[in-house]
Amino acid sequence: MAQKILIVEDEIKIARFLELELGHEGYIVEQANDGKEGLNKALNNQYDLVVLDIMLPFVNGIEVLRKIRQNSEVPVILLTAKDEVMDKVIGLDMGADDYITKPFAIEELLARIRTALKRKSQRVETSKAMQVGHLKLDMDSYSVAFKDELIELTKREFDLLRHLVQNKNIVLTRDRLLEEVWGFDYIGDTNIVDVYIRYLRSKIDDKYNIKLIHTIRGVGYIIKDED
Repeated sequence: MAQKILIVEDEIKIARFLELELGHEGYIVEQANDGKEGLNKALNNQYDLVVLDIMLPFVNGIEVLRKIRQNSEVPVILLTAKDEVMDKVIGLDMGADDYITKPFAIEELLARIRTALKRKSQRVETSKAMQVGHLKLDMDSYSVAFKDELIELTKREFDLLRHLVQNKNIVLTRDRLLEEVWGFDYIGDTNIVDVYIRYLRSKIDDKYNIKLIHTIRGVGYIIKDED
């Protein structure tokens, strides 16, 4: 099955050139010519990879990347006209998989795309399911089970639990959980993290008489491997 790539690039000639070249390589390609359109497409469609320019109208590429990473682990390769270290550092810190500086040879971009897609394939094979003790999370079905008994969770509860399990043995502050699970632009009660922790505890810890989610007083929460 052909892999699907989104190109977010405001220079129409470059975007069209990339679309033709990637299409010739057998990829299914879609375009967006500004940050707002690119973000909308990235969040509402399934892609195998995103090629994302940093300098975009309406919403810049770094902000688009930040929003994508709140919802998806799709590989992102950044394009930048600037050969500046800070652009690369910020992009990689925000979760970009790779970057390439304009002007670039199409062969180099194609090689970087193949590498990113290969890493994604390897990552998917090892991350479809996660487990802590008798608790199992399945990423494909968005389901949670304790000793094979299914636990009904809302999407937000699942996202919070998944984030804690993915970072097991690491204390996550309330601010970090709020930003990474709800989004940095969340507007509402900042105690929402504590509320959802209580929801999870009532459905897991209390129901099965286990100590899964630990409170680190004055800091945040942690799920420990040995539990």
